[in-house]
Amino acid sequence: MLKRTLTSLLLIPPVVYLIGWSPKWLFVLAVSAAVVLALREYFALCRAMGYKNFPWIGCVASVALCVAQAMPRHLNHSDVTLMLVALLVLLIPTIAMRPSTDLKDYLVATSVTVFGILYIGLSLSSLVPVRFSEDLFRYGWVLTGAMDRPSSLTLGSHLVLFLFLVIWAGDTCAYLVGRSMGRIPFFARISPRKTWEGSLAGLAGSLLAAWAFAHWVWKTADVKMAILLAAWVAVAGQTGDLVESAIKRGANQKDSGTLLPGHGGFLDRIDSLLFAAPAFWLALSILGFFP
Repeated sequence: MLKRTLTSLLLIPPVVYLIGWSPKWLFVLAVSAAVVLALREYFALCRAMGYKNFPWIGCVASVALCVAQAMPRHLNHSDVTLMLVALLVLLIPTIAMRPSTDLKDYLVATSVTVFGILYIGLSLSSLVPVRFSEDLFRYGWVLTGAMDRPSSLTLGSHLVLFLFLVIWAGDTCAYLVGRSMGRIPFFARISPRKTWEGSLAGLAGSLLAAWAFAHWVWKTADVKMAILLAAWVAVAGQTGDLVESAIKRGANQKDSGTLLPGHGGFLDRIDSLLFAAPAFWLALSILGFFP
């Protein structure tokens, strides 16, 4: 518990700086580094299950997605990203036909690599347009009274900070309540330690964090809409946690790695974000915040 707390305290300041005030190049570099670290652990888990993969292809393609998401704002991010994903789906099976590839492993290796790019590369790259596309947002609940309450943080910074706070609060409440009071198993086949008590506490923690942030910090947001969005993000985050647990269970591994003391691997720390970030991006797009 002490190692877990100390690791969190050390990570929070640089992450908050990256979200709130870092220049675009540094934010994209940090997201790209996170993608590579997570993919490294993901491919290791796949190898533990006996699945061949192409890690260098996965890392290069995923970093390319991060860079594509950082394209100039006058370009349509969704179109650029969609075209790049389509190109990668065509290109990767072609590259995989190199002479050194055993054809018995061809389909599995290609599928595992493409899934890793979508699961980690595309997911984390969705943070970039949200963080740096504030002038693309339509006026709505996120801008109510914005001109009357100036802030040192941009709209994109508020949005990403909101996302991380909802995920952090949910993970923390789920961990504390599940560990101390959890009794009823929640998807025991995938993650024996997860309980309904912890899951519900995580959802409640996410909603409470969203309300507090919208009410006291991000005073330009509609509180009711912020809470609804937080509920969507929280459910997506818990799903992401279960997906990563299923992968680890299949590989017969307790943690994805040992990079973060008290937390396990890097993938263990961002498993909720891998579903929450694209879900958040999707919700903003559907609700009309991108033109």
